[in-house]
Amino acid sequence: MKNKNILITGKTSRFCKFLKSNLDPKSSIFTSSKEFNILDFSKMNKYLAQKKIKYLIHVAGLSRPMKIHEKNISKSIDLNIIGTANIVKVCKKNNIKLIYISTNYVYPGTNGNYKEDSPLKPFNNYAWSKLGGEASVQLYKNSLILRVSMTDFPFVHKKAIKGATTSFMFNKYVAKIIPFILEERGILNLGGKTREIFSFAKKFSDKKISGINFNKVKNYPKNTSLNIQKLIKILKKKKLKINDFIK
Repeated sequence: MKNKNILITGKTSRFCKFLKSNLDPKSSIFTSSKEFNILDFSKMNKYLAQKKIKYLIHVAGLSRPMKIHEKNISKSIDLNIIGTANIVKVCKKNNIKLIYISTNYVYPGTNGNYKEDSPLKPFNNYAWSKLGGEASVQLYKNSLILRVSMTDFPFVHKKAIKGATTSFMFNKYVAKIIPFILEERGILNLGGKTREIFSFAKKFSDKKISGINFNKVKNYPKNTSLNIQKLIKILKKKKLKINDFIK
């Protein structure tokens, strides 16, 4: 690619560090809020007018700590809902393909094995804010929503939930997959094997992990595991195997 035609928001995020390793530096631009403020449509539009961007990967937003979405809902709304809506508008105006990083937390978190068309019911404010972002992205057909279940390697927390299940994929592997799915549209689940969180943490942590029983944790989902058959089929067409990206 001769031109820098992939723009990524959220330059300072941990996930972007891995994306940088998997995207051609000659074709990608990583931006922070200083040069690409998602709350300022006019400045974003002016910035894009000077570029030839084909894809925009929207990583920027508010995530951790989760409590901030309860304590400061205005910030959560601004960055995850309004900011994303601005991204959608600027992509539409400049005919740019949008890839939006969402979360598996938009699903109810009760029975697991969620497919892309499963009913949605966020269980906390963070998940609601991401679903709010999804709502605006859904209006724009030239887009891909990635409902991701990812975590850091090694597992960074000192405690993990016993009796709760999910489909973690390490962020470095999520970053490896993204270049292969830029042309996809609609909604796509992206995660790894279905496992108990505590068992996963013990296996992939470099320190001793203490377990917390699920019944003693407030407002935590029982099972947020993902059905990733759609992802597997997409990778197969590209002669790739999901096992190349999960541990």
